[in-house]
Amino acid sequence: MKRINDAVIIGVDHGYGNIKTANHIFKAGIAGYDHEPLFTSDMLVYGGRYYVIGEGHKEFVPQKQSDEDYYLLTLAGIAMELKAEGLTEADVIIAAGLPLTWTTGQKAEFAAYLTRNAEVSFTFRKVDYHIRILGARIYPQGYAAVAEFTPSMKGVNVIVDIGNGTMNTLFIIDGKPQVGRMFTEKFGTHQCTLAIHEALMRERGVEIDDSIIDGVLINGTADILKDDLKLIRSVAEQYVGGIFRRLREHGYDEQTMTLYVTGGGGCLVKNFYRTKPGRVRFVDDIRAAAKGYEYLAELQLKAERGV
Repeated sequence: MKRINDAVIIGVDHGYGNIKTANHIFKAGIAGYDHEPLFTSDMLVYGGRYYVIGEGHKEFVPQKQSDEDYYLLTLAGIAMELKAEGLTEADVIIAAGLPLTWTTGQKAEFAAYLTRNAEVSFTFRKVDYHIRILGARIYPQGYAAVAEFTPSMKGVNVIVDIGNGTMNTLFIIDGKPQVGRMFTEKFGTHQCTLAIHEALMRERGVEIDDSIIDGVLINGTADILKDDLKLIRSVAEQYVGGIFRRLREHGYDEQTMTLYVTGGGGCLVKNFYRTKPGRVRFVDDIRAAAKGYEYLAELQLKAERGV
């Protein structure tokens, strides 16, 4: 969270797997109920309905404003950030992002979606909040995660943001983003998970819970049968090979360019691909994009106000 005059800037990274703010991360799942559910530790109450945050899995949708889920998940993220500052009421500017090549076409609609109510009252984790939403600023994913140190980048750099739903690639030359060389593809880590489930059922006749598969992708191993682990690792290696094949198709050359890997999928590159030492750098902070959105919004607002 950043402060500007009497308002606060809150960055929200609307992932398909997780929602990230500058200080928090939680599953992007949400389940709505007409009556108060049995378990209420992560319950949002809004508009007369009850919502359990983090329940279920958010399906991939090309337009995040197509349903109410991301609006409600945004309220939960804002509440978490406000609570950390001891606030229950605030004037809020939302800083968010969209996949690189979708930003121009969708940012006005997404901003309108996030600001559709100028004032919002809701309850989260049994604490009442009242916020006034002053506006929303939308920035490109991937770039936001490295925006603060982009000016120091020399030569040809490639940013690859591997999320749960999409893979975003951006070329930056001597600190300048190349608008004509940015790409968004539906090749996020969820595609890897689906391929693993299919391979396990086809070759081993078993189903393994997503949480165990996630553990292998994040850590490289898990306490499961060796043959199951071997198969999961093999599919993960193929998926990561696909990432680098796509990068090369876009013009990436690992001998002459520096690759910056951001997003939750960075752990797969670490665990299942041999990178060239010194030519691949990892942005390990999973909340880097949310922090980048706040950074970019603060710069933009100060410039507009002549600060």
